[in-house]
Amino acid sequence: MNAPWTDLAPADAARAVAAWVAGHGWPAYRASQILPRLWTRPVARWQDATDLPAALLAKLERDAPIPRLALATREVSRDGTIKFLWRLHDGQAVESVWIPEGKRRTLCISSQAGCAFGCTFCATGRMGFGRHLTAGEIALQVRAMLLDPSLGRPTNIVFMGMGEPLHNWDHVSTALSILNDPTGIGIGARHITVSTVGVIPGIQAFAQRPEQFGIALSLHSPFSAVRATMMPIERKWPLPEVLAALAAFPRRVTFEYVMIAGTNDRDEDADELARHARALGAHVNLLPLHPGGSPGLAPTTPDRIAAFAARLISQGIRATVRRSRGLDINAACGQLRVASDRDGIRTQEHAHIQ
Repeated sequence: MNAPWTDLAPADAARAVAAWVAGHGWPAYRASQILPRLWTRPVARWQDATDLPAALLAKLERDAPIPRLALATREVSRDGTIKFLWRLHDGQAVESVWIPEGKRRTLCISSQAGCAFGCTFCATGRMGFGRHLTAGEIALQVRAMLLDPSLGRPTNIVFMGMGEPLHNWDHVSTALSILNDPTGIGIGARHITVSTVGVIPGIQAFAQRPEQFGIALSLHSPFSAVRATMMPIERKWPLPEVLAALAAFPRRVTFEYVMIAGTNDRDEDADELARHARALGAHVNLLPLHPGGSPGLAPTTPDRIAAFAARLISQGIRATVRRSRGLDINAACGQLRVASDRDGIRTQEHAHIQ
C-alpha cells in the first residue's frame, strides 16, 4: 500500500479498500464493513472492530494499520478550552484546540508544522516552516476527538491552527473531502472554515470547490502599506489583488482582524475596513492581540475595540468582538508556540489569528 487509507479522499479510499479486499480473496462485502471504520465509525486500531473476523483484522493490522497521532500533552483551561499537542512520525509536532461554547464545539486544527509567512503578531511566524501535513494528519486531529468519549463530535472545524492552509492546498483539499463527505466524517460544509493570509492561487483553487465551505481572510489592516509592515505576504500578493480574488469567491467571506494599538485601530482604519467588508458582504471578527508575537506590539484597549466595532456596525457591517479563550494555557489565538523541548518534541503556536 503506497499511502495510508486515511490520506485518501473517501472515494479513493473506497476503491483502495475494495482492491485490497479483492486482492486477498475476501468477499466484496467486507470492503463495506471496513471502510466505515476509517471515519464514520472509527476505531483506534483494527482489533477494536469486533464485527470483523479475527483473520481479517490480523491482515489489516499487518497491511494497513490505522495511523494515529501520538498525544504528547493535553492542557485544560479554566474556561473549558483544551489544547492538544500531537507528535508526528518524524518528530514534528502540531497542536489542535477544542473550544466548547454552549452546544457549539469548535475544533481548531493545523495544516502545517510551522509557517512560512512570518506575520509579526504571530509567534509561529517567528519560527519558520517545518513541513506540510498530509491530508490524513490534518483529518486525524478530528478523528482523535471522535475517539475520545469525553469530547465526541465537533460541530465546527476551523483551519486556523498552525500553518497557512492554502499553502498546502492539495492536502487541505483532500482533508476537506474527508471531513465533509457523508462516507467520511460528515461535517456540514457550512460548519467548516479555512483561513488564509491571502494566497491568491489557493483562493482561486478553493473557489472551484462546489461545497459551501467558508473562507476567512487574515486581514489585520485595510491599508496595503500598513499590512505590509505586519504581513510579508503583502509584497507578493497585495491586498487589492487579494480582495479581487475574494470578490470572485462564491461563498461566505469573513475578515479576521487582530487589533493592535496605534497600528490598525483608528477611525480611518474602521472606515476603510467597512468599505472592504461592504464590497464583499463580509463579516468582521475583531480579536484582541494576545502575547506571543513581536514584543514591540501592544493590544488595543477593550474600550477602543468596542468603539471600533460600534463604528463598523453603524455603517451596516456585521462585526463581532471575539472573546479570548484558553489564555491561561497559551491556547488563545496566536499563542501556540515552541515553548520547550518536552521529550524531544517542539511545541508550536498558531500561525493564524482566528
